[in-house]
Amino acid sequence: MTDALASQVSEVFTVDGPLARATAFFKPRDGQTDMALAVAQTIEQGGSLVVEAGTGVGKTFAYLVPALLSGERVLVSTATKTLQDQLFARDIPELLQALGLPLRLAMLKGRGSYLCQQRLALAQQATSLPDRQAFQTLAQVHTWGLTTRTGDLAEMPTLDERSPLIPLITSNRDNCLGSTCPHWRDCHVNAARREAMAADVVVINHHLFFADMAVRESGMAELLPTVRVVIFDEAHQLNETGIQFLGKQLGTGQLLDLARDVLAAGLQLAKGLVDWQTVVADFERSLREWRLIVGKHPANTKLKWSDPEPQGVNPLEWAQALHDVSESVFRLQAAVENVVDAAPDFQRLHERLSDVLSLITHFEQACQPGSVRWVEVGGQIRCFEAPLDIAEVVQTKLLDAQLAPAVEPASPAPLPRSWIFTSATLGDDDRLSWFTEPCGLSDAQVLRVQSPFDYETQAWVHVPRLMVPPKDPGHSAEVGTLSIQIVQALGGRTLVLTTTVRALRAIGAQLQEAFGQGGPIEVLIQGESPKRQLMQRFRQGIEPGSRGCVLVATASFWEGFDVPGEALQAVVIDKLPFPPPNDPLVEARSQRLEAQGRSSFNDYFLPEAAVSLKQGAGRLIRRETDRGALVVCDNRLVNTGYGRRLLAGLPPMKRLEQLPELLQALSAIKAP
Repeated sequence: MTDALASQVSEVFTVDGPLARATAFFKPRDGQTDMALAVAQTIEQGGSLVVEAGTGVGKTFAYLVPALLSGERVLVSTATKTLQDQLFARDIPELLQALGLPLRLAMLKGRGSYLCQQRLALAQQATSLPDRQAFQTLAQVHTWGLTTRTGDLAEMPTLDERSPLIPLITSNRDNCLGSTCPHWRDCHVNAARREAMAADVVVINHHLFFADMAVRESGMAELLPTVRVVIFDEAHQLNETGIQFLGKQLGTGQLLDLARDVLAAGLQLAKGLVDWQTVVADFERSLREWRLIVGKHPANTKLKWSDPEPQGVNPLEWAQALHDVSESVFRLQAAVENVVDAAPDFQRLHERLSDVLSLITHFEQACQPGSVRWVEVGGQIRCFEAPLDIAEVVQTKLLDAQLAPAVEPASPAPLPRSWIFTSATLGDDDRLSWFTEPCGLSDAQVLRVQSPFDYETQAWVHVPRLMVPPKDPGHSAEVGTLSIQIVQALGGRTLVLTTTVRALRAIGAQLQEAFGQGGPIEVLIQGESPKRQLMQRFRQGIEPGSRGCVLVATASFWEGFDVPGEALQAVVIDKLPFPPPNDPLVEARSQRLEAQGRSSFNDYFLPEAAVSLKQGAGRLIRRETDRGALVVCDNRLVNTGYGRRLLAGLPPMKRLEQLPELLQALSAIKAP
């Protein structure tokens, strides 16, 4: 590293440096400075750096400061749109001001985040919408659309992220008309891409990054070759995000959307030229029959698919159903072909139908080597084929990719590209193998920076030894009973994390029955309101005059749920978060390890559980003044050798063995 950059980076993090002068909340942390210097070295030399930075290190500024000071063009990718918005609207502008850097900043999201004026016009002409509320919301979107500069739907806080209206007012790769669109010149997606190409620092998200690698259509194909420094924050989600986009999907939901688009375009742009309702109804009937042959299953059931047909499905019926769907697509395509010159919409619909035929042909053939295939069943049916990890793609398409050549012929050859991967949780061993192996980064430099928090005085951990095992039918009821006692001790301020939806519902119902309606404690349950609203209401639980809150959640709330301060003082986890062994992807990864002579339990299940457990526990202590307790309702954590390994991977919290001791400690920290 050059002495100039090293000294610049070090100066920023000193007690009287630019950050200290710009904010009253900054204080030097050795771990933050160490990480910043490691990032700077990687930027100077090129190559890959993986950094696990514990909660409170300040990793965002640790990677941004050297990146911004380097003078290089920088791409920052995050796992969530929420953090993406935070980086773009708050963190990077504040840092640029503190450092006095006149850099140009841009944010780029996927198509589904921007208002499509062509789709909005079609929605306004439609005679039916998902519900009555959609008509009112559509009018609000129209009014907002007249004044917005970016078209980013995040600017509309009143628009629920789960609204069924969103697919009707945004475009995707399938239905975008491209340069034939009448709104091409003032398209918000195109404007965002132009700003990104002209910016010094571009903020994107992992979904957009991998979607472009899969279909090369988001604008990243032009952007990435011009960027020398690429930073992945929340990198622990990279592998799972990547395999979503690098595989293939075919489902009745996406096909019904296609049928809806054909019907709408036909009735609006070519009415009377084709019997649109009949041909679309024929298509939809073939989809229903395809779904019916799979049979009844609980929602989100995953059927293994190692044979020509999915597990438990009649092979002849499966083959015939796929053939019937293919034939109905041909007939629909022929109808569209008859009017393809009537409007640009029909050319795009014809291309989409061709893509569907290619997908059906793909799923009629054997699964690709190195991939796994399954069918997800619920109200609809979705076929998946995905690679087991992203290692090969990272090695061949990222790390080996070349920078764009210098503009000036006499310019020196560019330095190798620099790749920075960071998160609070990336593994449970010194090489962070849980992350580096599936991401093809085994040769990367690895740095682990511990949290600066004093966990031994700030937090306790309790494992109820006498609770029934997780497999016992009464386990969720005992978790609920214990949670009630904790909530009563704190007056709310409790997050209950479950590993299954079944446990979520059982524990949530038990808490609702215990605290009733309108009492001093409000029970919030994931799925009953949008995540944004649940988080906001939970944070309000300690405000004067407000009811205390307990939130019961699963899945996405194990991470990214940030509640610093006294609003959250207890995290209850129902059981050790091992991946489900019957999941087709989990099973395929396990079989691959066993075939290599390795232990699937030690090398896959344990590291997966360790990372998830650390993520859940990480919700508790978010700053130096926080205090609280982590309660893990699974005595395998203290009764087994592997449990003790998982416990050792958690922050060094003080152990409280007895429940009365825990409740007394929680009552003592309850603010007046």
